[in-house]
Formats: sequence, C-alpha cells, structure tokens
Amino acid sequence: MIRLLLIYDYFYIEENNMCFMDEALKEAYVAFEEGEVPVGVVIVKDNKIIARAHNLKEKMMDVTKHAEIIAIQKASKVLKNWRLNGCEMYVTLEPCIMCMGAIIQSRVSKLHIGTFNKDMGACGSVINLSNNRSLNSFVGIDWCYDERCSEVLNDFFNNKRK
Repeated sequence: MIRLLLIYDYFYIEENNMCFMDEALKEAYVAFEEGEVPVGVVIVKDNKIIARAHNLKEKMMDVTKHAEIIAIQKASKVLKNWRLNGCEMYVTLEPCIMCMGAIIQSRVSKLHIGTFNKDMGACGSVINLSNNRSLNSFVGIDWCYDERCSEVLNDFFNNKRK
C-alpha cells in the first residue's frame, strides 16, 4: 500500500522507485483523458515528489509543453533554483532531444525511463545525449522498462487511428 500525505504541495511516498513511476503513470493517464500524447513525469528530491506534469502540447498549442519541460519549470519554482542537482526524474517515455537538452541543462541527477521512444528517443534509442562528453554533462539513466508505459501509448495511438 502507498501512503500519500499532502504537506505543503509535497507528496511523501514511502515505497521504492516503482511507486514514483506509478505516479508518473497517473500523469500519463490524465494526458490520455485530455487527448494529449500520454507522457507523465514526476521529479523527486530527497524521496519526495516536488513536481509532476503531463503533456499539454495540444491544449496549449505550444510544441514546448512536453511533460518534462513543464515538470522542470515546476520543480525550479519549488526549489527556487534552476539547478535541479540531486533531483531524479521519472518519465514514462524516453525524452526527445528538446526535453533531454532541458534535463541536461537543469542538472537533473538521474533519469528513470519507463519505455523506449523508437522515433525520437534521446537517451540511446535514436541518439544518446545523456552520455555525451562533448556536452560536459552526465545524467544517470535507469531503464526501468514498465509495460504499462508502453501500453498507454499504444492504446492512445490505436484509438487515434480508428
């Protein structure tokens, strides 16, 4: 059982990393219901969720409104700092080049990825920006493949094609 306590907009979750991916999946399901590509993100610092987001590209008519970018903006406000050192991001889909650039720039320490992005993945599926010495930055990657992350995307695109 997951225990959630809402205290000053922080969610304290007492479980392992999979619970954080569960929380990212909740955001992906919200995106699905809103007609957005179902990608969800949570950012964790000191074992507490400090930001959560899902895609809003269609709703906001803005190509930069990917879940990762929105979550980084929220986390930066919470920490009052653009540097997210010591933060870990849990994302349901491997980030694209734009999002990976923002993750690198924001100094996220570790990235937990739910499923591969065979078309635009920037953590190894198409290109690897996470381990590129030329960028003078390193983001630890945890490929914690979760079938549910793939399923929600497949369901979304199958419904779109009907």
